[in-house]
Amino acid sequence: MTTRATHPFAAIILAAGKGTRMNSALHKVLHPIAGRPMLEHLFESVAALGPERLAVVVGAGREQIEAAVGSRAAICVQEPQLGTGHAVQQAEGALADFAGDVLVLYGDVPFVRPETMRAMLARLHGPDAPAAVVLGFEPEDPGHYGRIIADDDGRIVRMVEYKDADEGERACRLCNSGLLAARAEDLFGLLRRVGNANAQGEYYLPDIVNIAIADGRPCAVIIAASADEVAGINSRAELAAAEGRWQAARRRRAMDEGATLIAPETVFFAHDTVLGRDVTIEPNVFFGPGVVVGDGVLIRAHCHIEGARLERGVKVGPFARLRPGTVLEEDSFIGNFVEVKNAVLHPGAKASHLTYLGDATIGAKANIGAGTITCNYDGYFKYRTVIGERAFIGSNSALVAPVTIGADAIVAAGSTVSRDVAPGELRMVRAEQLVKPGWADRFHDTMKKKKAAEKKG
Repeated sequence: MTTRATHPFAAIILAAGKGTRMNSALHKVLHPIAGRPMLEHLFESVAALGPERLAVVVGAGREQIEAAVGSRAAICVQEPQLGTGHAVQQAEGALADFAGDVLVLYGDVPFVRPETMRAMLARLHGPDAPAAVVLGFEPEDPGHYGRIIADDDGRIVRMVEYKDADEGERACRLCNSGLLAARAEDLFGLLRRVGNANAQGEYYLPDIVNIAIADGRPCAVIIAASADEVAGINSRAELAAAEGRWQAARRRRAMDEGATLIAPETVFFAHDTVLGRDVTIEPNVFFGPGVVVGDGVLIRAHCHIEGARLERGVKVGPFARLRPGTVLEEDSFIGNFVEVKNAVLHPGAKASHLTYLGDATIGAKANIGAGTITCNYDGYFKYRTVIGERAFIGSNSALVAPVTIGADAIVAAGSTVSRDVAPGELRMVRAEQLVKPGWADRFHDTMKKKKAAEKKG
């Protein structure tokens, strides 16, 4: 586990871009990966190091970011957007009385590991006391990324944009991720010297490295563990690719930790899914946020599970849906085409097929027959159904809440129960069967003659 940073630090997260390639009303950094906005993934990693300050630089869609961030960070507005250096400058006021280290991150680069951030901050305090530390990476295809020209000790000789690089510099595979660490006084002091004499007329953050080097001050590079760690997300396709990488890594971890995934590529986890040992997950299972799965659980194919707790030995599915508030206690069973919401099944209870259990408590070893529903909503309010231990609910029953079915009671098939059932009682709520011998035969004869007459006419 990553420990807190050794020295006090603040983090500046840049999130002012318009994200036009997303073609979305939702701000780019709020698009989810594994059920969590990408900005929240980054917040979690930063939080692991214990920052003293956190600032988020916003521009387009600022109201959405402000609502998502709340009081967790200072909001700094960049308007107009004049480059990454200009964006960082907008946080100077929020950090005016802060004298520690500053880590500059990007809201659309959500998977930088805490270990990498900590290494960048630690390098600032190396024997050579670099003015800035840049996070580099080595992609398979360096393409048009800016290059970091550095010596064998990781000291930067020059930062150069691809369009300004010569052939020798373009041959360098070490690329600039854009992430950077510096002491607050160095960061903002150097930024004040950055110009905008370039084709875009913008102020670029990497220029502070070249300025520091020209002053005779060293700057250093830390190399990311993989290019995936610093991959930016600017389009729906890149969002899907990031989701795919995250899911692939999570599936591997699930199997390493003792779960069996029959067809791993078809199982999708949320950011907070917890799995016990000896869990078996069949194909096409989707986990939404808030799921905890105990040891020895079997999840059959084509299940959707969100906000649920499954305790030891539970069996679910196939084709089951577990919604938020579901608790399946030890050895309970939910079968095919069963939906459960805000309900607790105590040990050994079962609903084998074609059932809806909403806002309910199901006693230990109770049996819920096929086609049973708890009628929990009257159009205005929700009500609860309580079913006692060992109770037997016959098929195609409707339990109109609020209602309590006592222990060992039996509800006959086809009943609509709107009043409490006492323990050990049989409740049968059906209309009297009407029997008319021969009526159907006479009906069929009459209708056949009528149809034949119409054809002749």
